[in-house]
Order: sequence, then structure tokens, then C-alpha cells
Amino acid sequence: MNKIFICTLLLALLVACVPPAVPTLEPEAPTVEAATLEPPLVPTAIPGNLTNLQPGWWNDTVFYQIFVRSFKDSDGDGVGDFNGITEMLDYLNDGDPATTGDLGVTGIWLMPITQSPSYHGYDVVDYYRVDSEYGTKEDFQRMVEEAHQRGISVIIDLVLNHTGLDHPWFKASDSGDPKYRDWYIWSQENPAYPGPWGQQVWYRAQSGYYYAVFWSGMPDLNVKNPEVTQEIYNITEFWLKDMNVDGFRLDAIRHFVEMGRVQENSPETHTWLQGYHQFYKSLDPTVFTVGEAWTETSQVLDYIGDEVDIAFEFDLAEDFVRAANGPIASAASQQLKTVLASYPAGQYGVFLTNHDQNRTMSNLGGDFNKAKLAAVMLLTAPGVPFIYYGEEIGMTGTKPDEDLRLPMQWKANGPGVGFTTGSPWRAAAADWPTTNVAAQDSDPKSLLNLYRTLIHLRANHAALRTGETLVIAPGSQRLYAILRYDETEAFLILINTHPNLQNSELYGLSLEKWPFLGQMQVETVIGLQNAALPELNAAGGFENYHPFAELPAHSATILHFTLP
Repeated sequence: MNKIFICTLLLALLVACVPPAVPTLEPEAPTVEAATLEPPLVPTAIPGNLTNLQPGWWNDTVFYQIFVRSFKDSDGDGVGDFNGITEMLDYLNDGDPATTGDLGVTGIWLMPITQSPSYHGYDVVDYYRVDSEYGTKEDFQRMVEEAHQRGISVIIDLVLNHTGLDHPWFKASDSGDPKYRDWYIWSQENPAYPGPWGQQVWYRAQSGYYYAVFWSGMPDLNVKNPEVTQEIYNITEFWLKDMNVDGFRLDAIRHFVEMGRVQENSPETHTWLQGYHQFYKSLDPTVFTVGEAWTETSQVLDYIGDEVDIAFEFDLAEDFVRAANGPIASAASQQLKTVLASYPAGQYGVFLTNHDQNRTMSNLGGDFNKAKLAAVMLLTAPGVPFIYYGEEIGMTGTKPDEDLRLPMQWKANGPGVGFTTGSPWRAAAADWPTTNVAAQDSDPKSLLNLYRTLIHLRANHAALRTGETLVIAPGSQRLYAILRYDETEAFLILINTHPNLQNSELYGLSLEKWPFLGQMQVETVIGLQNAALPELNAAGGFENYHPFAELPAHSATILHFTLP
């Protein structure tokens, strides 16, 4: 921080500007106004020019996870497709930073799109062909080109741990073809030991027993075989150069190399991933990878940096959803402290739930106000945010997996829900008449418009994307309080997750050291208005700070601190 900046701050007076009215984000009731969301502050260019990507561009990106089969059907066959995504790109980002009617995401992650016999696509049978139900190679390439024109990067699921049972490689391997026999993991006798979570992993085929950690229909590749690794390199280069994707979500990275009964997190897995990382970065240093290592934070850390660029932070995701559900928020605050102390700055994926978990809204009991609290936690957090499609409108879904991946609810125009003009591959959730994009689009109080506001706010302010983070002691386990800041501005995020209001006797914010010397002006972005400024003590921090006399139940407030 330069001397001029410090001096300016020292001269700043303890005054608060009077912001425009911004109603509180709180429960909807006849006598309480729910959140009306103002446009984000100071429109600026969307970060991430795809014609000039730099290493680390993902830290300026909000990703949107799409299950292609369920997003948008362009031809009426009931199955989503690439052309359907192209049709809806303006919903995701219209490419104009001056508008706020789009969602504002700057990256999309497509779940498996290669040829597969299943609905989910994780049992690949051809890595070089797109799934014919989703369209043609040319359809995919046009979709990527259109996305790039709008400033949206595209990553795809790359399933390298295993193939489908019907993949020609496995058929040749099972037939005894010497070229492919060692492409999978075989045993003449049944080893019979269980998998890492107690499941069956050895299965009988015509020529012996093969290993499959997830399911009998997905035999594990033997990446210890140099020929298999070389083929993976070829596949990677094809998708980067021929299909022009910007990176990959790497599935099941903990299981790439099994060493007998050591079936996850083996040293050999780390060694293989390091070599793979060197390969794709040699093709293009801007290639991005996010790894799925569904385990505790301490083990996820081992994969970051020289193996994958980032990995998903599952522990923090679970604590965000738990905190939003209330009544206690302290676990989320503590886990965020752990994350900040553990990872390289911002090098982890933050999310709420994904395609393998019960949807956020279902976890929150269908409570839209709780879903708003979760959205604020997610999109003001450090790291790289990922939003599962439909989360922005509160779609519901619980196991089985097919019901976590139901058609996107665009309209209340019948069972096709604006997803298809035909019969959807699976019926939409029962709440489609009220929970859909059309119903929320023009409602300033809607969950959809909160997501829009938060994503655009993040895009417009580096402090929320790549700034520093301080977890503030709130004086109550019911509150979540963090500060995001850089050298020019700061955002205070304050969330009451309890069903009762918190008054000044029940909470008080404390921070060892405010990041600026002197005070700044404050205005409300979301929530309560007319905030008091903190009075700094001799150490430059504050104790028992009350920006407001009361914090309403289930409410979120974002305050923006700037130079006067």
C-alpha cells in the first residue's frame, strides 16, 4: 500500500454516506419486505478476455455446471443438446458488460459429452466422438465458438480413471488381445478384497477378474501402462486443439493408480498427475483443470498446484449449506479459516452442491430465504465459484442420481417446462409450475435476481474475486461475518443464519486489525442501510462493532467500504 493511499485514509473522517434504499434480505411475510436487489456497483468489463487468456484466469471466473441432457432441447426429442445450450447462451452471459439481465457467468463446465451408452455419460466408449444424442462435432464447435464470443470459457468433464464396459479397448483386453490386455487391471483369481468404502471392486469377465472401483460397468484404466498414458495425452490434445476447449474437470483423481489394496491417494497417483500436468501445460500454460477429490481438506491439498490447478472444497461446501440452514454458522466460519490457512490463495473450487448430491434447495427444506443466504456465502467467498444448473432458481432434487439431474425449468408452459417441445427424457420436478426462470425473471425479490446481482457484483470488483479475506469474530455462533478487500475497497458480508433477530446485546464484531489505516465511506449493496462505521482502537482493529442495532432473522447484508 503506497504512502499517498495511507495518508488519504488517515485523513478520512468517520462519516457514512447515505445510500439509496436497499431493503433487507429477510423472510417474506406480510409485514416484512423481502430483498429488493439493486444493480451491482460501477459496471466494468467482464473479466477474462478469451482471446488473451493468462495463467490463473479461472480466479476471475464464475463457472456454471451443465448436464447437457437436461439443460435445453433444441429439436423436440426430449434430450438436451449442444444447439440448445447455444440458444441459451445469452441467458448465461450476453457478452455485454453493461447489461445485468443475464446471469453473468464467465465459464461453463459440461458434464460428460463423449459417446456413451448411459444417460450420465461417465462410461465412455469413444473419447473422440461427442454423444450423438447431443448433436454433432460441428454443433459442439459452434457452441464453443459462440460461448467464446460472449466471454464464456468452456471446460468439459474428462473421465480418465475408467471407460465403459463396451469400449473397444476393454472388449479387446477381455478377448486376450496382447495389445490391449494390459490397458486394464486384471487378475486370474478373484482378489476379493473390498473397495475404499467397502464396495465390490473385482468382477468376473470371460478372461478373468477386472478391477472397477465405481461400478462393474466402468472398468478402471491401467495408467501405469505407458501406452495408456500416451493415449490419454492424445485425447487431451484433441480436445484442446481440435475442439478448442479451455480445460477439464478431472473426475475421480484420487483413484487413478491403485496399488493393490491402496486404492486412493496413492503416491503413484500423485506422480502420474504431475506428469500429466506437465504435459497439458506444455501444450498451453492457460489450460485449466479442476479436480474432483471428494475427501477432507487435508488430503485435497496434496493435489493442488503441480497436479491440478484447483480442486473442489467439499468440506466448505457442506458447511455453507449447513450454515444457511441454521441456526448456527460457526462451522462455516471455522472451515473457511482452515481453507484460507491451507490452500494457495484462491486455488480451490467453492460450490454448494453438485450432480452427485441432493440439491441445495432440497437440503434447505424448500426455503427460498435460506437459499439466498447460501448464495451470498458462495458468491462472496474466496476461491473459484461453481453453480450447478438450476441452483439459481431453487430447483429441487434428491437421490437417486437421475432426480438430481432433472430438466431445467425454464417456463410453466406444461410438462416440457420450456426445456423441450416433446416429452422430456425424465419428468421435471413437481414444483415446475412455480419454480422456473420465467416466474423469477422480472421479480426483483427472486433467487434468480439475487444470483444475477451477486455474480455481476463479483465480476465488477476484484476485491470479491481475488482480494484478501478476513474472517471476523462475530460475537455469536449464529452469525457469519467476513471481509473481502484489496488496496482500494472492502466488502463486509454479515449473515444471520438464526430464525431470531440478533440485537446489539447478542452480537458484536471484532477484528484484530482493520486492513486500512483510517476509515472509509460505507454504502449498502444488499440488505440493511445506514450502517455505522467501526471505531478503530489503538491497535488499528475494533471490538464489539455494531454496524446495525439489529440483524433480522435469516438475513444477509453486504456493505461496501471505499475512500471518501
